[in-house]
Amino acid sequence: MNFSIIRVARTILNVTDLDKSRAFYVDALGFIETERTNAHIYLRGLEEAHHHSLILQKAEKPSVEAIGYKVEKEEDLIELETLFKSKGMKMKWMAEGTQHALGRALRVQDISGLPMEFFCKMDKAERLLQRFDLHKGSRVQRIDHVNCSVANVQMAHDFYVKELGFACSEDTVDEAGHLWATWLHRKQTVHDQAFMNGVGPKLHHIGFWLPDPLALIHACDVLASLGYAQSIERGPGRHGLSNAFFLYLRDPDGHRIELYNGDYLTSDPDNEPIHWDLDDPRRQTFWGAKAPDSWFDEASVVLDIITREEVPLEDPILEKKKPEFMI
Repeated sequence: MNFSIIRVARTILNVTDLDKSRAFYVDALGFIETERTNAHIYLRGLEEAHHHSLILQKAEKPSVEAIGYKVEKEEDLIELETLFKSKGMKMKWMAEGTQHALGRALRVQDISGLPMEFFCKMDKAERLLQRFDLHKGSRVQRIDHVNCSVANVQMAHDFYVKELGFACSEDTVDEAGHLWATWLHRKQTVHDQAFMNGVGPKLHHIGFWLPDPLALIHACDVLASLGYAQSIERGPGRHGLSNAFFLYLRDPDGHRIELYNGDYLTSDPDNEPIHWDLDDPRRQTFWGAKAPDSWFDEASVVLDIITREEVPLEDPILEKKKPEFMI
């Protein structure tokens, strides 16, 4: 392949009340507000040197407009267009200046129906890593990954690995040996993009990297003190898969955010994927704590890149079940 995808770089969430969303993300969780307009809030983590990694966009209903990946050079966008065109995928060019602080971008409805976006250029912003006076809430550092619910995990895995150059760090198989979930990466960590078996296409969560595990605990204290205890959906805990510490939250519109720290390096190309059995009690939660039904059953709907209507949902080809160790 003649292109280089660097990493997952941003997500656009449609929200119904910008003030309520700002209170949650900025005042409670400590995201940095780069800029605000009447219809948008642009947020980033303390470590990030680009304009934003999360856009909160005013809308009538919650949804996901796009999941954005940064590529190495402008020419990569042309190569990606050629690939997507050869596969008959729905595409849309967005000229530089169409989206605030972003160069031209190529949007595509991917193999599962997810609204993906690829771009090279974004405005820069001050990295605030050592502005400790601004480290608030969970002290969010950067965007780390997205996890999506799709009807056919094997199809999504094959396209991202064989056509887009992702590598698999870990996966989950059911009792029949079918691929139930997969963790794929371009940057040298466990994942940029995960897919798991379920009704889809939907965005299950966006993961943001924290400076250390204690930041998860502190985030819980801050959230509870500000009246957001009901927003804590799952955790804190440690995943078996990825080895990372986690805390899952629901924002005022129900979008799911994961606060995340402690996975591992995946730079060596000869690393083999770690395979997990679906019912291994250490897989999802290394300590064995029960996950709520909402974590398995609920996720954010995504939009068509052309019509901006909700993408129709499909039932998974594999049995959608809650792993037995959670029962």
